[in-house]
Amino acid sequence: MTETRPEAPGGVLGDGLIGRLDERLAAADAMVLAAAQRDRTAAQPVHTVYLPAGDYAPGVAPDWGRRAMATLTTVAPDARSLSAATGMDPERVTAVWHLLLRKLYTSPIEDLRIDFEDGYGDPGDAVEDADAARTGRHLAQDWHDGTAPAWVGIRFKSLEPGTRRRGLRTLDVFLAELLAGAGTLPAGLRLTLPKVISADQVAAMAEVCDHLESGHGLTAGSLRFEVQIETPQAILGPDGTATAARIIQASEGRCCGLHFGTYDYTAALRIAAFQQRMDHPAADHAKAVMQVAAAAAGVPVSDGSSNVLPVGDPESVRSAWALHARLVRRSLDRGLYQGWDLHPAQLVTRYLATYDFYRSGAAPAGERVAAYLTRQAGGVLDEPATAAALADFLLRGLRCGALSEPEITAMCGAGVPTLRALAARQPVTTL
Repeated sequence: MTETRPEAPGGVLGDGLIGRLDERLAAADAMVLAAAQRDRTAAQPVHTVYLPAGDYAPGVAPDWGRRAMATLTTVAPDARSLSAATGMDPERVTAVWHLLLRKLYTSPIEDLRIDFEDGYGDPGDAVEDADAARTGRHLAQDWHDGTAPAWVGIRFKSLEPGTRRRGLRTLDVFLAELLAGAGTLPAGLRLTLPKVISADQVAAMAEVCDHLESGHGLTAGSLRFEVQIETPQAILGPDGTATAARIIQASEGRCCGLHFGTYDYTAALRIAAFQQRMDHPAADHAKAVMQVAAAAAGVPVSDGSSNVLPVGDPESVRSAWALHARLVRRSLDRGLYQGWDLHPAQLVTRYLATYDFYRSGAAPAGERVAAYLTRQAGGVLDEPATAAALADFLLRGLRCGALSEPEITAMCGAGVPTLRALAARQPVTTL
């Protein structure tokens, strides 16, 4: 009920007008409430590894860690040589060297996608059926053994007419075998819907999830999926509308990520093959649209991949590492906190650049948070929105392993609960 207040002397804005505005702005008010209730501190992996389904086997995550370490040991066995290989500052590489080694030893893959699409091809129905069943069983084994990444899932073929039935059959078989082996829906399971061209396809995928949940006795809404933005129609529809925003709405709350497909997208724009890359201006435009569309819904956005792999002779590996480290840092600077990795040796520069990003920015961020909490004037006057961004930065650094909780507390004089409240724009007690 709207509170009745006495009109101010001489005022002309009465309760009648305010009441009509309440009705007129009801939808906007609901959006504000939904945004306030959204979890702004949910974890996001720093990368997604795409692995062809034929190559997936139990223990693949630790195996990738060992392979990454083997390349590192051969090409750049210490911090100084890795600095020379990547062109990064030696002191900053040294500062994260032990963190990099620990990550490669303990949890080298944060998010894994078993790929039945572009990375897999079309080996025939019998082979794909067998692979779908096998990978479902093997993932269940990894999950029971504790070797599965925190996030893991499947990319099946698209809902385009030529691949629709095959893709959905693969998803159906995979999920049935996974649930039979795991006994429950593994936490962190993600499905990936590729080559989306319209919101109708996303609405259809939401309906597929409804049927899968009902058929397997799963909790309604428990299956969530990422949408790959790799067609021009997914950015701008033929009628001029921003399709990316409509895609999120059509998912009925199931969309858990927008992932950019660098090479399909740039190829669709007829960009020359040797110019198809993550930092092409056309790719930057698409990702900016994705960020704007996803921000209001609280949906994470992921950059794509570099197809220049660190393989071959040492000089080729160093060259690919330098490019990958630069591209990872570029994405992070632009607010894209996740990207794709396609080869074990890319894990080296994924974590190197990521850890350096957070550690090099942590002290200034901590100082600004401390000044904000203590209401001290400084060289930068931060508003609540900026304070939330600073807190989010530190929390992301903590979650990915670049920073420790004692380090963060020492930097800003506040603990993690206070930072979470700041990041969620909830009231906090000043220091």
